[in-house]
Amino acid sequence: MSSAVTFNNGVTMPAIGLGVFQTAPEETVTAVQTALELGYRHIDTAAAYLNEREVGEGLHRSGVPREEVFIETKVWITDYGYDETLHAFEKSTKKLGVEQLDLLLLHQPLTAKFERTIQAYKALEKLLADGAVRAIGVSNLVPARLDALLAETDIVPAVNQIELHPYNTHAEIQAKNAAHGILTQAWSPIGGIRSYNGSSSNPLNDPTIRAIGEVYGKTNAQVMLRWHIQQGRSAIPKSINAERIAQNFDVFDFELTGDELTRIDALDTGDTIDIDNLDLESSGIVIDEA
Repeated sequence: MSSAVTFNNGVTMPAIGLGVFQTAPEETVTAVQTALELGYRHIDTAAAYLNEREVGEGLHRSGVPREEVFIETKVWITDYGYDETLHAFEKSTKKLGVEQLDLLLLHQPLTAKFERTIQAYKALEKLLADGAVRAIGVSNLVPARLDALLAETDIVPAVNQIELHPYNTHAEIQAKNAAHGILTQAWSPIGGIRSYNGSSSNPLNDPTIRAIGEVYGKTNAQVMLRWHIQQGRSAIPKSINAERIAQNFDVFDFELTGDELTRIDALDTGDTIDIDNLDLESSGIVIDEA
């Protein structure tokens, strides 16, 4: 199974990347530098994570050439709108210390004011046409919202990034993405979000996954990441622990059987947050200037 995925526009991306969601700025530099030194070549961040500057600093300190690293970030909803999103690109690239982005996503649908989401995506189309970004996409779009976006825009997103792990597989969104040739990218790919929201159940402790891992001498996290890769997804696990960062990248030396993949699929609980109606405008997150 390849360690890379290919978008609908032909651009390729390493299947496993380092995510920095909820990674404090002071920890981000070290995490990014560590990941790149261990062999990662894909970093996922977002304007709303408030650590783009530190991602750029980690890239600089690693000494890895810019052209070898796939960098993706996301436009926050307070910067939606055509001109606003073009400016959001400028803010992100300046903070990251790069001229071109490999992938730029809209972070979340602004459902109550969807026209601003459409205008933001049209700005992404402009950036793609100008060569400022190599690929564009969306995040957290349910099928109805994706249909609404496609009806008003010209370029099919390369990626739809969603929460996806064995306890929340979002089969309907995955099917819609596949029908349009959109790559599904998993945030919280090993279920870490469940630790943040206080859930008592977590796939990192799941006995079925543990039993599969014991066959290969792998951790639950490694089994889940392998599950993503073999089903054609991209995954962006986050960690600030050097040992776990290394473990999350050590998933290319074993292969799960079809039965094992099916057993993991069957763990889905159907328990998911309503990503389409989050009141994110009141979150208080405002993206500062570069």
